[in-house]
Formats: sequence, C-alpha cells, structure tokens
Amino acid sequence: MLDLVIESRRRDLGGGLEVGRVLPFARRRMVGPFIFLDHMGPADFQPGQGIDVRPHPHIGLSTVTYLFDGEIHHRDNLGFSQKIVPGEVNWMTAGSGIVHSERTDPSLRSTGGFMHGMQAWVAMPAEDEEADPAFTHHGVDALPEFSERGVRGRLIAGSAYGLRNDVRVFSPMFYLHAELAAGSSIALPTDHAERAAFVVSGAVLHDGVRHDQGKMLVFAAGGEPVISADSAPASVMLLGGTSIGPRFIWWNLVSSRLERIEQAKADWTAGRMALPPGDDQEFIPLPDDPPPEPTHQI
Repeated sequence: MLDLVIESRRRDLGGGLEVGRVLPFARRRMVGPFIFLDHMGPADFQPGQGIDVRPHPHIGLSTVTYLFDGEIHHRDNLGFSQKIVPGEVNWMTAGSGIVHSERTDPSLRSTGGFMHGMQAWVAMPAEDEEADPAFTHHGVDALPEFSERGVRGRLIAGSAYGLRNDVRVFSPMFYLHAELAAGSSIALPTDHAERAAFVVSGAVLHDGVRHDQGKMLVFAAGGEPVISADSAPASVMLLGGTSIGPRFIWWNLVSSRLERIEQAKADWTAGRMALPPGDDQEFIPLPDDPPPEPTHQI
C-alpha cells in the first residue's frame, strides 16, 4: 500500500547545477537508514563550469554518489583520490569523522559536459556511529545485476532479489538502480520493512495512478507493491531497509546524540579535522546558524 508521495524540491546550487531534494521531508525524515537523498541534475555544463564542493566534514553516516552520466573527483583526508564514474560505487563511511571534497576535474571543466546522478546518505546504527572512517571503490563488475521481462537492475548496496555485494553496510538495507522498458513491471522487495521508489526519468504507474519524474513513492510495511513503466521507458532508484531510529541532522553532521554534533561543530571550527591532501587550500566554514535542512554537500 502506498503511504506517501514525496515530490522533490528543486534547488539551484549555482555553476549550472540544480538538484532535487527528496529526503529529508517534513512528513518523512528517513526511509530505512536513508536520511538524505538528492537527485543531481541533469546538468549540461558549459566550458569552465563544473562542481566545486570544497572540503567539508561528515560524522555518523555513509555517503554514496551514483552517477548516470559525467564524472566527479573525490578526495578525502584518509588520502583517497578517486574519480566517480557512471555505474560504479564509491562508498565513504564517515563514522567518527571524515573530511572530503568533490570537484570536476580540470580536464573536463575545460570542455564542459553532461552530469546526472544521485547522492544518498545512509545513517549508521548508534553502536557503529564512531566506527573508523573508511573509503572503498567498487567497479561495475563488482555490482550484481539481473535482467528479466523488460527490467534491468543493478544492486548498489545491501541485499535485494537474492543479490548482495561486498559494499560494507551497517544495517539491513537495499539500494538498487532499475531500468524499466515501456510497460514492464517490478515488485519491490518483500524482505525489507521500509521501501521507496524514486522516479529518475520517465513515469511509473502504481495501482493505476501515474507518478512522474522527480517523485518518490514511499510504501507501507507489508505486501508486495508493484510499479510499472508507463508508455515509455523509466529509470528508478529503489531503496529502504530497517529503521535505525531517529537521528539529529545538522548541516553535514548526523548523530543519535545532539552533543556529538556539537562536538563535531567545535572540532571543525577549531581546525582539529585534517583537510584532504591535494585539496587543502580552502574549506567550507561552519554555518553561522542552523540551516532549516541540510545544505547540499556531496
């Protein structure tokens, strides 16, 4: 049964990039452990344009940027420097604290180009929030896929449809990219309590009702909800898992304890969190006032 439909709220971040903010939402802060979800672009960067997310901190979560088109260069204070390209997974565990930046490589900035993707934050269980920070890269070949009856799916993280991969997750969850041919259908996994489907492109039908690009369908527990592509192909992100309880979220900081966020704010202001090698000449300062919702940082 459909519980809620969330329409993404468009934000102009400047530099030619717009995002659609999906989570958090006033009536639904999380779906399973997912606490933040942005639809990035599509953006057609002109020569000289690109992404410049300066170094900034995270705690208490894992991040994943999944691209359909384009490329982003990730750097963090663990020393990792990795290009993010379509179909691959770059999973960053902030845990007790990490600092990273995301930028367009100068070689791409000079020519411009297309960029389109999703960014998700996955909150960590309370007992794992202070885990050591980590970064892992998983190529397309490491992500299991299935293809049947007009549906092609790629598992990004967690477990679904009998598939799992080596992306390290901290609670039961699933995150999957599915492409549906016109008229084809997919049932959401039955082994996860909280489930949602975000329409990246095209439109889907559920119980005879059409839901266009930019909407996320959040389903109630139980049953086996089915979505179908309308008269044209559709691309959707399926996500959810087990609830890990409420979280405080302030700027880029997530925790089950408000005092831990205050500590992280103090650490960032005092310069106690190192900047990424190769990108240590600037950073995003702590906001003066609590933002009404998380500021978009990749």
